[in-house]
Amino acid sequence: MRYKPLSAATYREHRARFRQAMEKGGLAVFHSNDIMPTSADGTMPFHQAADLFYLTGVDQEETALIIFPDAFDPKDREILFVRETSELIAIWEGAKLSKKEATELTGIANVQWYGTLDATLKRLLPEAAHLYLNSNEHLRQSNEVETREQRLNKALMARYPLHGVKRSAPIMHRIRSRKTQEEIQQIQNAINITGKAFRRILQFTKPGVMEYEIEAEATHEFLRNGSRGHAYTPIVGSGYNACVLHYITNDSECKDGDVILIDLGCEYGGYASDMTRSIPVNGTFTPRQRDVYNAVLRVQKEATKLLMPGTYLNDYHKKVGELMEKELIGLGLLDKDAVAQQDPEKPLYKKYFMHGTSHFLGLDVHDVGLWTEPIEENMVFTVEPGIYIPEEKLGIRIENNIVVHKDGPIDLFKDIPREVEEIEALMAGARKKAKA
Repeated sequence: MRYKPLSAATYREHRARFRQAMEKGGLAVFHSNDIMPTSADGTMPFHQAADLFYLTGVDQEETALIIFPDAFDPKDREILFVRETSELIAIWEGAKLSKKEATELTGIANVQWYGTLDATLKRLLPEAAHLYLNSNEHLRQSNEVETREQRLNKALMARYPLHGVKRSAPIMHRIRSRKTQEEIQQIQNAINITGKAFRRILQFTKPGVMEYEIEAEATHEFLRNGSRGHAYTPIVGSGYNACVLHYITNDSECKDGDVILIDLGCEYGGYASDMTRSIPVNGTFTPRQRDVYNAVLRVQKEATKLLMPGTYLNDYHKKVGELMEKELIGLGLLDKDAVAQQDPEKPLYKKYFMHGTSHFLGLDVHDVGLWTEPIEENMVFTVEPGIYIPEEKLGIRIENNIVVHKDGPIDLFKDIPREVEEIEALMAGARKKAKA
């Protein structure tokens, strides 16, 4: 295993949170992801279903979890099912978790082979009043491929049509959004590696390099520090490309005088980091680039202060929009009188700052969480305002990851450079070193 997993005590706490939210008589089932095919005998790298990983820490295929707090036999109150290993599997793929290893990892005493799942459900469901099934209810999800969870949910509902079905997703969204200290530390581990990658990029970048070469520098640093790679598809956009919000081709040359928008973050132990930095290709911002950069930075710093317990995200984003309006007026991009007369439903700042400022962060880079409930302590958010001026071929975004705390937000990026002077000094140092 490349990374150090969370403790079994943390996984026990996660399951306890879920149990406490269940109604009496409920039996919940969680499934792993499939290994997805490419072509011929190829497969994509396996990525575990986030909810199952949150509850168990098991990072392999053909895994399932039953949580049944009111089971008559205490041994049946939580059961983990893992793929049965063998000498043949060990030779061809590497050994899977043994029952003993699975117990040590998860804190679940009753571990069975995956092949017994159906028989166990057949035995236990007559005791259950209703069935908790999980699904992807993320606001941004638009998956057209049927997942293993969807497939097996259909089979269960067809097999036991008289059992009422309840949704696990609202519970998972609520409990996953409040991070334990070990989870926060795992996110910090991912951020620390991302910070190393950013410093490497600052030393590497100069006119003439390709965007994908910058991506490669980050990938190298991620892998050499125990990460399995990027937490999401990286964006490395120079010049006009920085104004394309989801630019991921990363295939242009970085030219003298342009600014590069770099949005990337490593995954470590299943947890994501999410960083955006904007740097000058030649190591020095022009006066205009500096002004726009500092405007974004001021919004980011003020927006961070607003992430306090009790705040609703919709209200927070409106306040950030007001901060951005002032900066855009100061930059000459918006007219003060026009802003005073604007349609509140169509704020003018959206022309230059068209995306949200913050999203939940955790096992997923756009992690689950409830917008209909106020922010709580130990939630983790990004803060990522930006200004995009296509006619100037200039896009600036700055993004840090923040832990909400009653005494004020905790910036997990505090050691990663973001001030203009820091960035220019580090790039100048790299150029001086290269000439020596």
